[in-house]
Amino acid sequence: MKKKKNRKPVRYKIIRFKLTARQKRSLENYCRLRGSTPNKIIKKQLRPLLENYENVEFRSSYVKAPQLRLFNIEGQDP
Repeated sequence: MKKKKNRKPVRYKIIRFKLTARQKRSLENYCRLRGSTPNKIIKKQLRPLLENYENVEFRSSYVKAPQLRLFNIEGQDP
């Protein structure tokens, strides 16, 4: 009989943010209506935004000087 491999434990990171008293009441009422908790509601809403960006490479989008030649006079190089 094969022995099961142990799963790698999931590492969680803490993110904190502030809500106004009115936003907190609104979130609590929404959770009561849906029969859920604030953490589950927030995670469910963030999941589609964060799922596909783990391995995306960040590229800065700056314009290099030679790309823009507005006042290029014939025969002269910048």
